[in-house]
Amino acid sequence: MLEIIALVFLTRKIGLKAEAKGLKPGPWKLFTVLAWIMAEIIGMVIGVSLFGNELVPLIFFGLFCAFGGYLLVHFILSNKPDVDQQEREPGDLL
Repeated sequence: MLEIIALVFLTRKIGLKAEAKGLKPGPWKLFTVLAWIMAEIIGMVIGVSLFGNELVPLIFFGLFCAFGGYLLVHFILSNKPDVDQQEREPGDLL
């Protein structure tokens, strides 16, 4: 349950960042959810090979990897140009 609340909060944050960049927030929110789920699945698979069947370390490792999926989307979105930079011509001076 806490994971869903965290995912809602983080997708809202990504949506606001996408709007600030002049992009549609919907696809970026979807990318965030998909990256979260895929990174968590990959983390669980790696966690099983590291920790075996111990549940608590496996859950924490999966959540750690899921947050890494969010950070990946956040990093990609942060590297997109801002709205101000898109409106300027390449030869314009500040």
